[in-house]
Formats: sequence, C-alpha cells, structure tokens
Amino acid sequence: MSVLDNWDQWKGFLGDRLNHAEHEGMDNGAISQLAYEIGDYLAKEVEAKNPQERVLADLWKVASPEEQHAIANMMVKLVQNDGTH
Repeated sequence: MSVLDNWDQWKGFLGDRLNHAEHEGMDNGAISQLAYEIGDYLAKEVEAKNPQERVLADLWKVASPEEQHAIANMMVKLVQNDGTH
C-alpha cells in the first residue's frame, strides 16, 4: 500500500519529511518552494488516491501560480505537527 492511498498516512509522511528538512537546516523559503514543486508534480503526474487528494488536485489545476504557492504553504502548515518527531 502506498502512502498516497490513505490521507492520514500521506499527511504523516509529509510531516516526517518536513521535520527532517527543518532539522537539517532548510529554511522556510526553501521548504515553501519545495512544497510548491511537489504539489505541482503531484497535480500533473500522479492520480489522486483518495477524495482529499482529488480536491487538492482539482484546486491546484484552477489556481493561479500565487494561489498554488498558498495551497503549498497551507499543506506545510497542515502537516507541521502531524509527523513523528
């Protein structure tokens, strides 16, 4: 089973990666840009595996680049405390 199959597992996976990046000294600007690039890749290349991912993909496709950055930043905030520490 892929982490993309379950929303809570996906958030946990992202949270773990975020915590790792922060501990390695990655600044917020770099994290934000990486989140944007991942969101863009997922929306274009990966089929949504659950309803939450479908909503994010649909929103991403109709959003302007600035709105896409906002979505990416909100995902970062959403998972900041969901990963294991």
